[in-house]
Amino acid sequence: MRSILINNKVKLLDKRVRNEFGKFISVIGTIFSFGLIFFEIPSEYKVCASVLFGISMVIVYFSIWRYANRQTSVELKINGSSIQIKTGNIFDQDGFKVIPFNEFFDTQVDDRIINRLSLNGQFIENYVDDIEELNERIRLDSDLNDSCNIIETDVTRGGNKIRYKLGSIFVTGEFLLTALSRFSKKNEAYLNIHEYVNFLIYFWDEINRVYAQKSVSVPIFGSGITRFKNGFESIDENELLSIMIWTFKISKMKFAYPAKLSIIVHEDKIDKINVFSLKEEED
Repeated sequence: MRSILINNKVKLLDKRVRNEFGKFISVIGTIFSFGLIFFEIPSEYKVCASVLFGISMVIVYFSIWRYANRQTSVELKINGSSIQIKTGNIFDQDGFKVIPFNEFFDTQVDDRIINRLSLNGQFIENYVDDIEELNERIRLDSDLNDSCNIIETDVTRGGNKIRYKLGSIFVTGEFLLTALSRFSKKNEAYLNIHEYVNFLIYFWDEINRVYAQKSVSVPIFGSGITRFKNGFESIDENELLSIMIWTFKISKMKFAYPAKLSIIVHEDKIDKINVFSLKEEED
């Protein structure tokens, strides 16, 4: 019980907890009402039975609340698509795996431009054999380098020289690299909330173009080292996840069965996510 009280991301009187408890009470009430037609509780046991029933209901309510706080995965149906939110390692997932980069698709892992612990840092260090070849493929890819994706060329800076539209995607094997964040002269990845929403809307359109009826796994975009600005510095993982699901809804994208979208939450962050409440996001 102590662990629940410490990590009560779902409040004790949460509406969904009360609704689930109400459903349970309805079922139990129906069963008891039907049973009492045929069986009568002796008068000397009625008080004891009432007390036991009350205690049982308290235990049931706290059990539902406990489950709500410990839930680590959920599957949603949105726009006819299956969306699974779960803990795991994105690199272990089946199908396409989305790795966020900055707007230049930089590949320099030096803990200055790219942090080794970030997803793109791990991707480059563990899944790229020739970085120069990757840079050349990014520079020459006809889909990525379509005029609608290029914001600026020949940018004077260290690293890659082409600035791409946020949400642009480069396909390499089983990975989809996407331009998630702006990048400052101080080598800081940053976004404001309007750019984040626009990124997601364009990203879902790009996914619809490239996914080829394969399942796609994405992280919670922006929950790593990306810095949000203009009053949204304290935005948390629950809010980011809600925005991701909302933009997926309005995109009208549909994953054809059996393909699905998985949003992968790192195990260190699952305690911050109110998984139980996500069912409210369904159509």
